[in-house]
Amino acid sequence: MLDTGVTSWMLTSASLVLLMTPGLALFYGGMTRSKSVLNMMMMSFGAMGVIGVVYVLWGWSMSYGSQSIGGVFANPFEQFGLNGTILDDAGEYVLDGNLPVIVDVGFQVTFAMITTALISGALAERVKFGTWLVFSGVWATLAYFPMAHMVWGGGLLGGDGPFASIAAPIDFAGGTVVHINAGVAALVLALVVGKRRGFGREPGRPHNLPFVMLGAALLWFGWFGFNAGSAYGADGIAGLAWVNTTTAAAAAILGWLVVEKLRDGHATSLGAASGIVAGLVAITPAAGSVSPVGAIILGIVAGALCALAVSLKFRFGYDDSLDVVGVHLVGGLVGTVLIGFLATDTGLFYGGGVDQLIVQVLIAVAAVVFSAVVTLVIALVLKATMGWRVTDAAETSGIDAAVHAETAYETLGTGRGGFAGIPAVNQDSVATEVKA
Repeated sequence: MLDTGVTSWMLTSASLVLLMTPGLALFYGGMTRSKSVLNMMMMSFGAMGVIGVVYVLWGWSMSYGSQSIGGVFANPFEQFGLNGTILDDAGEYVLDGNLPVIVDVGFQVTFAMITTALISGALAERVKFGTWLVFSGVWATLAYFPMAHMVWGGGLLGGDGPFASIAAPIDFAGGTVVHINAGVAALVLALVVGKRRGFGREPGRPHNLPFVMLGAALLWFGWFGFNAGSAYGADGIAGLAWVNTTTAAAAAILGWLVVEKLRDGHATSLGAASGIVAGLVAITPAAGSVSPVGAIILGIVAGALCALAVSLKFRFGYDDSLDVVGVHLVGGLVGTVLIGFLATDTGLFYGGGVDQLIVQVLIAVAAVVFSAVVTLVIALVLKATMGWRVTDAAETSGIDAAVHAETAYETLGTGRGGFAGIPAVNQDSVATEVKA
């Protein structure tokens, strides 16, 4: 029987998660240089466009269809175009329990959007927009939809898979499906595509830190739909997930800032914003299985380790432009593995033995290997066919103008220097005020 309360909760949660991708666009956009901000934001919006279409056509069917193929993915044609998921033969909305299936489709497509968009942060300022759009659709089809099926759709990495004979794998809202999956893909693409011109030699500082902090705030807000919404009901589990989400993010801010202060002598706004995201990433798989005290521990560890991990790109020479690997891969691994210690029912610290820990490590390793292999194949095929890189001239002059024929900030000269963003007609009066 339809439960309107649950339906309302899930529609609200879906809307919150949808907001996360524009929030990510602000977060990533602020971290780039000013000549690339529009392209960076367009990569998030472009992913929304591609995934919003392919998910309806075959993404839902591949993720949650009943005809599983080897426990890796479901038949993409079984529910192609959402066939059979909206109305039954009597003209009533098809329910899964007390929730219309079409509402769950809306909730799940937002996860696919944000996961794909996350990867773009590793490719800032140097790739063709068309290649990115093709990659988004192909990667979602071959990596994200199968991972969702394996973990949440009754496949190999879920409660019905082979690891469940040891202990039931726990991924409450996407540690493996979203963050490890996207983080591994980001690392592979950073290696295949190569570094930005001047990486390690020229400064690549964020051009707009208020954008970054606003983006982090929107991500935090949207994450309540991500985690609390994954309870599939406005109940105590949703409340626990909400509190754990807030607590872990807050603790991760502190963990990141302490590392920054000790290592660099400064606690920065970029560090605080990045710490928020690190904590949110780490609590995602664990939000329904740890206590708020456990969330504090998890958040502090994730914030500190991610703060340390973002510098690895300079040591090993890969250009993960906006720290997708350091935050999402490392944070996803931290959250997934620490469930084995902190889960209140089965964790090692609560007398549950090592079984849960073993399973969490196994599913993390399986997710890493699967995502790495699939992403590498896609990346190499696209490199050989469409090509990944924009021209050197476009990268140097600014990818916004070269690719999109737009710029985020106009600087209009008057022969006396000009003022950014001020129409030429007003510049004389502004110049007078400045001199005064």
